[in-house]
Amino acid sequence: MSDLAPLLQRFFTDKLDGQMNASAHTKAAYADAFRLLLTYAHQRTGTSPSALTLTDLDADLIGAFLQHLEDERGNSASTRNARRAALRSFFTYASYRAPGAIATISQVLAIPAKRTKTTIVSFLTHTEADALIAAPDTTTWIGRRDRLLLHLAIQTGLRVSELISLRVGDVEIGPHSQLRCLGKGRKHRVIPLQKPTVRLLNAWLVELGTGPTAPLFPTSRGTPLSRAAVAKLLARHVTVASGRCPSLRGKNVTPHTLRHTCAMMLLHAGIDTASIALWLGHATIQTTQAYLHADLELKRRSLDRLAPIGDHPPARYQASDALIAFLTDR
Repeated sequence: MSDLAPLLQRFFTDKLDGQMNASAHTKAAYADAFRLLLTYAHQRTGTSPSALTLTDLDADLIGAFLQHLEDERGNSASTRNARRAALRSFFTYASYRAPGAIATISQVLAIPAKRTKTTIVSFLTHTEADALIAAPDTTTWIGRRDRLLLHLAIQTGLRVSELISLRVGDVEIGPHSQLRCLGKGRKHRVIPLQKPTVRLLNAWLVELGTGPTAPLFPTSRGTPLSRAAVAKLLARHVTVASGRCPSLRGKNVTPHTLRHTCAMMLLHAGIDTASIALWLGHATIQTTQAYLHADLELKRRSLDRLAPIGDHPPARYQASDALIAFLTDR
């Protein structure tokens, strides 16, 4: 009998559910990593996933699988490292429950993470953001939904997972309109809403006419949008907006780009990084520092404060003390 299948099942039910109380997003990411791994192992060894043993998943196979993610699936080094982290969590769990496979497990745990490049975050300018929000055809129900989704994403900086999980009851309209969301790390945040956003939300809630538990951004069947659906609709609207704003043609605009756009707008408005970190739900303020590196306008303002180089000849040094002047003339 395979020792892998029952051990993997206990990993999800015992550790992730029972011990860690992991979020649905974490469990889905881990399940996806193992689904990819078992499919790859089946293709490589010819053994069905349910018949694979723990020793079949040795360091050579795991290493080849991680390389397969980059070479054939086109994943980035960061995604590769995220898959590796999921596998390491399981093999650490297995090391205490399968001592007979400890040699294989130790070799797998010794596989290092791959170093990644730190890139400057991509964001939209005000002109590009306005062109994108204006792209949906608001004569249709889907167009009105998409316009609100894009507008809300840029104004609030919500992650795509937070956007699609919003319910009608999470919106509070009143003298101080706001939005409640449960974000990454199970952190609750409340985000104030601007008047143009409130007007769009009011019209949309009237059009929806659903209860507080209904999704704020439903499909035509009434189910919540998926991450893939948001990425697809965004790509479609970026194509339309590129006709009005040519600078969009050279940008890779993803749902996370809208979050970066919100952060940069806050930064340009003079908001400090600690407040931006709270707004976006960052775990640490160090995460927010990336926007300082991306802010070219801030760098230009810093440059303007410097004296131009080479415009004036260097001034002759003047001694500030009589004794120093005496020694300088020796």
